[in-house]
Amino acid sequence: MLPTRETYEALIEDFRWDVPEHFNIAKAVCDDWADREPDRICLQHYRPNGPADTLSYGTLRDRSNALANGLAGQGVKRGDRVALMLPQSFETVIAHMAIYKLGAIAVPLALLFGPEALAYRLKTSGASVTITNAEGVEKLADAALVRRPAVISTDIVANAIPFHDLIMSHSTDFKTVDTHAEDPALMIFTSGTTGPPKGALHGHRVLLGHLPGVEFAHEFLPRPDDLFWTPADWAWAGGLLNVLLPGLCFGVPVVSSDAQKFDPVVAFEIMEAMQVRNTFLPPTALRMLKAVDRPAERFDLKLRTIGSGGESLGRETLEWAQRELGITVNEFYGQTECNLVLSACAKLGVSRPGAIGKVVPGHSVAVIDRDGREVPGGTAGQIAVRRPDPVMFLGYWQNPEATERKFIGDWMLTGDQGIKSADGYFEFFGRDDDVITSAGYRIGPGEIEDCLSGHPAVALAAAVGKPDPMRTEIVKAYIVLKPDRRASHALAGEIQDWVKTRLSAHEYPREVEFVGSLPLTTTGKVIRRELRERAFREARSRQ
Repeated sequence: MLPTRETYEALIEDFRWDVPEHFNIAKAVCDDWADREPDRICLQHYRPNGPADTLSYGTLRDRSNALANGLAGQGVKRGDRVALMLPQSFETVIAHMAIYKLGAIAVPLALLFGPEALAYRLKTSGASVTITNAEGVEKLADAALVRRPAVISTDIVANAIPFHDLIMSHSTDFKTVDTHAEDPALMIFTSGTTGPPKGALHGHRVLLGHLPGVEFAHEFLPRPDDLFWTPADWAWAGGLLNVLLPGLCFGVPVVSSDAQKFDPVVAFEIMEAMQVRNTFLPPTALRMLKAVDRPAERFDLKLRTIGSGGESLGRETLEWAQRELGITVNEFYGQTECNLVLSACAKLGVSRPGAIGKVVPGHSVAVIDRDGREVPGGTAGQIAVRRPDPVMFLGYWQNPEATERKFIGDWMLTGDQGIKSADGYFEFFGRDDDVITSAGYRIGPGEIEDCLSGHPAVALAAAVGKPDPMRTEIVKAYIVLKPDRRASHALAGEIQDWVKTRLSAHEYPREVEFVGSLPLTTTGKVIRRELRERAFREARSRQ
């Protein structure tokens, strides 16, 4: 746990890692709590038309023990990969615990994936068992896998082993495998924003590596009455490692819900009904919340902290949350390979509009040049994290070449361009591939998108570079309008002037295209690669 200190500088000075040689995620977040307080509530499932379902640590231990025995009966052993394709639910947590107890490797996959995406990930990981529901079973059938793994379903469907029957038919006595902190526990596939997804393999220590960042972003969680919720899919590092597993580890109840598609009104209803105190809301979700008028008046909210990450938050959204919710959003930064290494913490005065915070205690982060040298403050370069670090991945699954390319010496390359100020704040302005080169200027899309989202007609926006014979590239904006606004040439011009007068003449979008939706990863990040390719095809067709 983070030591209690009055200043950021004192916190950095006094923090020390304590990573034991032996560590198992399931023991830390399930068994240890069940031994001490078996009746303590660890999970609450939101029901829109009735009281929430609850699960205690003792019940979580017993059911995960039984499932571990059941999986062992299916031939799952230490080091085997088990795919999880489930929504937020008690069954998802029970399955994670069972896999870790066996010393196997969990491979969380989003139900939103289509058959081809699932087939790719299942084949790449070599999963021997998949735990899913009726929807997932149908997608697996559509995927026509060459070697279909054994399927366990939480719903009663043909050609699948019933999840609950497997638990009921096996003993609740199970001895959790004694794993080392470095032993693999989890494989999370990268989002694929800039290339084919890769399986980032994490050791059991990855949970310990996340804890300081979660405490920092949520202002010294746990506090009395803290209660966690996120709309983020638990198959994503943001949902699993920023909320679910740390919450369970700290003894903070975690709320789940059936909602698979984000609805801003439903989000406020969940936070009100469950009296959520702490939430992780990706920037896209926060921008969608802005469409709800006077939320503090309409909903009885008990929020204490809001964390946000996964893409740039921006000044406009930060100021909206301060004005409408009375909370300063603590933005944080990381990647699937090395998450939550930078963060804001308003309670300690670490907060600056347009920045993503400072280094989280315990980590070493810098901005470096192409040769791996740290650059002076205020100079653009690539954000990098120094190894060893307990939150850092073990490597890409069966891809040592890609793992090697991820490093220069002991610096892990993030592929993100940024600047570190003289007083330690980091600013992010885009992926290496996202940076727009126009008339000699290097332009990050994040600032433009932030400005665009501040326009009263704009619901979502993305900015990319489009090839241009004179300027190398021009800025092109793809914009989703709010439901009550209609696309027009006049509105496009108004939006262009909005950016031109608020940022600069070289950053405004010279082209604006109104679209019905933007291509998003399952984590809610814009897939700019698809938009760049689209803009490239447009430019080629006009030559």
